[in-house]
Amino acid sequence: MTSSQRPGEAGNGSAGEHGDQVNAGEAAGGGRGRLAVVRQRISAASPSLKFVLMVGVMSFFADFTYEGSRSIVGPYLGLLGAGALAISVIGGSGEFLGYGLRLFSGRGADRTGRYWPITISGYVLQMSVVPLLALAGSWQVAALLIILERVGKAIRNPPRDAMLSHAAKQLGYGWGFGVHEALDQFGAMFGPLAVALVLVLSRHDYKVAFAALAVPGAITLSLVLVARRFYPRPQDLSAGPAQVTAAGLPPVFWVYLAGAALVAAGFADFPLIAYHFQQAGTVSATLTPVFYAVAMAVSGTGSLVLGRMFDRAGIGILVPLTVVAAAYAPLAFLGGFWASLAGVSLWGLGMGVHESIIPAVVAPMVSPDRRASAYGLFTGVYGTAWVLGSIVIGVLFDVSLIAVAAFAVAAELSAIPLILMVRRRTAPGS
Repeated sequence: MTSSQRPGEAGNGSAGEHGDQVNAGEAAGGGRGRLAVVRQRISAASPSLKFVLMVGVMSFFADFTYEGSRSIVGPYLGLLGAGALAISVIGGSGEFLGYGLRLFSGRGADRTGRYWPITISGYVLQMSVVPLLALAGSWQVAALLIILERVGKAIRNPPRDAMLSHAAKQLGYGWGFGVHEALDQFGAMFGPLAVALVLVLSRHDYKVAFAALAVPGAITLSLVLVARRFYPRPQDLSAGPAQVTAAGLPPVFWVYLAGAALVAAGFADFPLIAYHFQQAGTVSATLTPVFYAVAMAVSGTGSLVLGRMFDRAGIGILVPLTVVAAAYAPLAFLGGFWASLAGVSLWGLGMGVHESIIPAVVAPMVSPDRRASAYGLFTGVYGTAWVLGSIVIGVLFDVSLIAVAAFAVAAELSAIPLILMVRRRTAPGS
């Protein structure tokens, strides 16, 4: 107590200080308590959910990397001298190989049981070539790297999805794949946004943007190794004994495959949509990656909601989804700024949900020992339809944008009768 203090003032100050210390302690204790609750929830989560979340975070950074690059490859190829048809063929060829080669990686995984090594090799290739786009001196070199990125995805996806299907069985196939796809697509949202920011800061230097994607690529590879360390045998996550069968793929599988192929044929590759934005002056180069990020955000949110709906209502939810998604083409290719934004949002919704529901629909159709092969075959045909559709759209692009929109809408709506047929054949008691 100082000479200027009255008796009791020091004591009151000490009491106040003590009260502050108590409040601070309570706040710290509250923070520790909340952290403890989070840890308890994580510990209490099933191994299947932990695996789905682990792979989801891994996919978040993978999509951050390659979708960030894909949001600008269209304008980048145009800057290097490629035309509309070349960009469409490059995109379609990349998707063709990105889906077609899955047939071989899926079969290889099922025959050898080496799901993790095949998955890891695909991630290494994919994450390595994206930053190398910064060094491309011509559109031909850039095209090769773009196609190799798709090849890397082709190698790793079927064995990864087969591993995910074991965990998703306990959670519900729609919800399990929906959670994974949501994390995947949110990575695809933040990647293009980061690329847009880099372009602004670097004064539209595409090479700097591609080089910056080496960081999330390295994080992805680190997470892949961590996942391999903690979950060496994801097939053990599946409830009950593994089902092994010598039977072939059921007829309903082929019907669903035909419907999905028609949907794929009607989807234009985003680089061509971005190229159209630049040619028509509808959307600026800076905002094009932002549009792509919006599409991925809609896709990720839709994956969660519609994945849960699929578990409850079945494949029938694809009918209204296909009708709505088909509207992307006239909006994106014929509309102005706001119509284009609505168009790419519907494009993202249709693309993302089909990618999340495809494995959810196929999983219960096929025995676990054949799923990687089934995923590879399914997505191989899907990719073939995509490249054929991309070539048609690329040719029509130089003729008439109305023809582009008409072809895309007709192809997608043609899938609805086949989806309804699958719904009838997979209905309880059928």
